[in-house]
Order: sequence, then structure tokens, then C-alpha cells
Amino acid sequence: MISDYNISSRQRNNSLFGRVDKVALFSYIAIVFLGLMFITSASYDADTENIFAFSHNYMKQVMWICISWVIATVVLLLDRRIFHMFSVPAYILGVILLLAVLLFGREVNGAKAWFEFGSIRIQPVEFVKIAVALMMARVMSDYSFNIKRLVDLVKVAAVILLPFSIIVLQNDTGSGLVLGAFIFVFFREGLSKYIYFPVIFTAFLFIVSLIFNPVVIFTVLIVIFTLYSLLHHGAFQGHVVFISSIFLVALLIALITPLSGYAALMIACSIAVVLLLFFVVKTHTMTLLWPIVMFIYAMIFVPTCDLLFSKLEPHQQNRIHTFVGLVDDPRGVGYNVKQSEIAIGSGGLFGKGWLEGTQNRYDFVPEKHTDFIFSVVGEEWGFMGALLVVSLYITLILRLMRMGERIKEPFGRVYCYSVAAMLLLHVCVNIGMTIGLMPVMGIPLPLMSYGGSSLVAFTLLIMIAIRLDASTSESDGRMGI
Repeated sequence: MISDYNISSRQRNNSLFGRVDKVALFSYIAIVFLGLMFITSASYDADTENIFAFSHNYMKQVMWICISWVIATVVLLLDRRIFHMFSVPAYILGVILLLAVLLFGREVNGAKAWFEFGSIRIQPVEFVKIAVALMMARVMSDYSFNIKRLVDLVKVAAVILLPFSIIVLQNDTGSGLVLGAFIFVFFREGLSKYIYFPVIFTAFLFIVSLIFNPVVIFTVLIVIFTLYSLLHHGAFQGHVVFISSIFLVALLIALITPLSGYAALMIACSIAVVLLLFFVVKTHTMTLLWPIVMFIYAMIFVPTCDLLFSKLEPHQQNRIHTFVGLVDDPRGVGYNVKQSEIAIGSGGLFGKGWLEGTQNRYDFVPEKHTDFIFSVVGEEWGFMGALLVVSLYITLILRLMRMGERIKEPFGRVYCYSVAAMLLLHVCVNIGMTIGLMPVMGIPLPLMSYGGSSLVAFTLLIMIAIRLDASTSESDGRMGI
């Protein structure tokens, strides 16, 4: 009897669905079904004659779900080696498609990022994410690859920057920023923290430069970096003298010259930086070198922020201004977010009920079936429904990370972490913008927002990860594990 059970268990493990990660698969299916429910609610019209007509968004979504699941089944049946073999051709094809849509695509909402075939629109960038994830896995799984070597870091940076540059030219910056999710993969693979900090520091400087005067920014930076040095080396009195000297010199320059306070402070800081560099070289106090370099970078970057901001499209500038609180326009630029916040807040703990959302039903929330689908969730199912949706996403992301750790070879590990990182960024940005914590970027909520390109692309991303993980389980079964 025990022998029969062992045979039965091995048969299940050797079957296709016996090897796939069932938790990940269930989470995926649950999110897709919930997405269909809320797209139906966002698109439903009680006065329509034929609720099953394909003119309705929810019926189109049903078609895309069926297509996605056929593709998912095919992917699960493929040999895992195919993904490694075709990673380079897929990446090249992806770049060609981005160039083609830049030249011949249709412009929608200011972004030239769509191919249009009759009533069907396809957004190539969604599929390029798959190609980039596969190419990243291919490059980073090379036996001689080391993320800490500059030449290898340049390789993976080039893989990301090439499609990113084309996407920016399409004026689809939101989709391009998703490729920034790969920085989490680099962290998993051992990238030095000294690479991460400049990226975060740059984003911080860009945002605060829109809100505060440069004099305020550099005053705060001087205090922060002085405290950093104080914590590492002590000598409280010496640091007080040093920081006081900087501001005193800046004040004297501003009083005796026609220069502005900002220019005077920069001169004082430049003198301080030169003296500090001399001190570092003389005493070999290398722990001071890093904050000095970052401060020099800030001195160069902050004056260019206005120039960089001016290069953005007017609607992008307005969205950022609204996000940081410089513009309060609930009837104009901030209308979408304001109505989304009202819808989510009105849902309370358990919501108003499916198909009963008033903000949704009376079209107060624009793009409610696409970018702002989460506002429908919050209004109709309340906090508990929103918590359910977020929990499903967290479960799926954690399972993808677990699959990455379970896969023994680096190709599968890097790919699974890439999918988890992109999914995490999409979810955080989309939900963040519906509740006013992020600027509006036009990034859909994966598997829930209406749209065939996004649904098919994320299905492919997730199913490839599940297939790579299933091949690990298959190998374990053959070894008797």
C-alpha cells in the first residue's frame, strides 16, 4: 500500500501540474478573475441591449484571458532550454519592434507606443519587458559574470538603457521607468551598495530641487554629511568649528560681493571640499571620501535639475508639480487622482458592493477600467477588498522570489527575480498613484487593468518563471529528492 502511494506521488510530481508552483498559479488566476470582475463593473451598462456583445470592454477582456491561457499552456509545455536559446533573438526583435512603433506607430495620449490593427491595439513595450528579462538572465548567467566588475556592470546597463532610450523617445516615460526595477535584481546578485546610493540620492535631489531653494538643500546636506563624519570619527568640537566656518565664509562673501547667497555658499563649499580632499589624502581617512564625492555630485546636479525638468512634456511637469504639492488643481491636472481618492475613501471597510460604486457608475473617475481600476476595488469592496487584492500580489511576488531561490542555476534565478521586481514596481506605482502617493504615470495594474498587451505580457512573464521552476522540481524528482 505504501509502495502504491509512492508510485502515485511520483506520477503526480512527474506530471505537468504536479510540478508547477500551485500557490503562484492560484494567485495569478485569482488576480485575473478579480480583474475581470472589476473591469465588468467599470464598463457595465444596465441599459445596454446585449450585455455579451464584444463591444464591451469586459467581453474583450474575456477574449484576451482565453488567449493568455492558451499561450500559458503552451509555455508550460515548452522545454526550459528554449528560453535560454531564444533570449538574444527575442531581445533583438524587441528592440526592432520599439524602433518600428516609434516610426510607424499610433500616438495615444501623447505617447507614440502603439500598433493599431483595426479595433485592436498592441503595445510592444509590454512584450519588450519579457525580452529584457530573458536577456538579463542570459547575460548574468554567464559563468564568468561578476556584477562587481565594471565591464559586466556596463553590459547589463546597456541591456536596459538601449530599450529605455527608445521608449523615452516614444514619450512613454512611465513604461520606461519600469525597467528601473532591475536594480533590485542587481542587489540580489551582489551589486555594491555604493551603486545604489547614488541612484536614490539623484531621485531625492531631483524631487527636493522642485520644492526647496538650493540654499536650503545644501544647508541640509552640509548638516547631514557633517553628522555622518561626526558619527564615524567623533571630535564634536572640530566638526562644529568646521560647519560654522562654512556658513561664516558664505555670509562674508555674500556681504562684501554682489554675489547671491547661493553663489556665496557654493564658493564656501568648494573651498571646504578642496580642504577636505587634501585632509583625506594626507591622513588616508578614506571613510570621508564617499560623502565628499556625493556632495560634489550634488553641487553639479542640483543646478541642472531645472534644465532636466524643462525637457519634460507639459503634462508630465504638471503631474510632478501636483504630486509634490506645488499645484492644487482638483478640477484640472489633479482631477483623476482626487476622484480616485474620493472613490477609495467612500468604500469604507467593506465597500458599497459590486456594481454599486457611485463614483464608478457615474463616470467621475477617468480611466477607471485601466490605470485607475484599483479605485473601483476600493469603492466597491472597501478596505478589505483592497487588502485582498494587495495580499494576492504580495503572495505572487514572494512565490516568484522563492522560485528564484529554489532554482539552482543563475538563469532561472535572475529571471524569476526580474519578474518579481517588475511586478512589484507596477503594483506600487499604480496603487500609489490612485491614492495620491505617486505621480500619475500611465502604468497599469498587472493582470487587473483592461488591456490585452499587458495581460498577455504578464502572463508570459509569470508562466515562464513557473516553467523554469517546474523544471527544477522535475530535476529533483529524477534525483529522488
